[in-house]
Amino acid sequence: MPQTQGQFVLYTRDEFKNYLENTKFTRSINKIQNHHTYIPGYVHYFRDNPPQPFKWLNSMKSSHLQRGFSDIGQNLTTFPDGLIALCRSMDTTPAAIKGANTGAVAIEHLGWFDINQDQMTEEHKETIIFLNAVLCKRFSLLPNDQTILYHHWFDLNTGRRTNGSGSTKSCPGTNFFGGNTVEAANKNFIPLISQKITSFITSPDTQTPQPIATGTVTASKLNVRAGAGTNFAVVYSLSSGAKVTAYAEMNGWYKIDPTQSQWVSKQFIAQ
Repeated sequence: MPQTQGQFVLYTRDEFKNYLENTKFTRSINKIQNHHTYIPGYVHYFRDNPPQPFKWLNSMKSSHLQRGFSDIGQNLTTFPDGLIALCRSMDTTPAAIKGANTGAVAIEHLGWFDINQDQMTEEHKETIIFLNAVLCKRFSLLPNDQTILYHHWFDLNTGRRTNGSGSTKSCPGTNFFGGNTVEAANKNFIPLISQKITSFITSPDTQTPQPIATGTVTASKLNVRAGAGTNFAVVYSLSSGAKVTAYAEMNGWYKIDPTQSQWVSKQFIAQ
């Protein structure tokens, strides 16, 4: 089940896809904005063990309010461990890119993705591609550089699209999927979104990740949680001696289901 704190709702990828497919929206959506937070970055997020996504959502909202916004600016936020947060209603226009907010969904990806800064985790990478893809599919958008937007392409003062010239931010980062230019998006990012959409439509079962490890539960009772941390809800429990297969590793936790967000603490798995 999604976790809720105040206005914020925290989803796994599958949970968000289910929400998106089963919710009616009144606003016309015709583009998706991609941003990075810069601060907080990975060093801040992983300073807490386990990470505290709600802490950073409230921090971002507070920062935006101090800057004169009426609410947190973005509709959605993604996290290094693959989670997705709904921050403000999808039916509410974001406050994110001057000149390009009407009809947009704004996504903040927590991290600093300039060259020589945060190295994007595989879980985060998968969620970013997944989220752009499910939004395109839900709102019938063809992925291209008119529907998938980077903040860097818009002049901060005029709001005009300049494709990176003039007064701009590096957002979503000079190393975001190979760069923040229009050319980099068309070469490295947008094709991945198209491939993911195709996988939803034609062969969702062929995208199963490969195992990275196998092992045996050593604890008398091991909780399987909905995310990589003890703050996530318990889905079910495993008994001592149970065999598990890991498909991803994050912050000392193993993901033990190839398609669902089900995680166990690595320290209780003997290989």
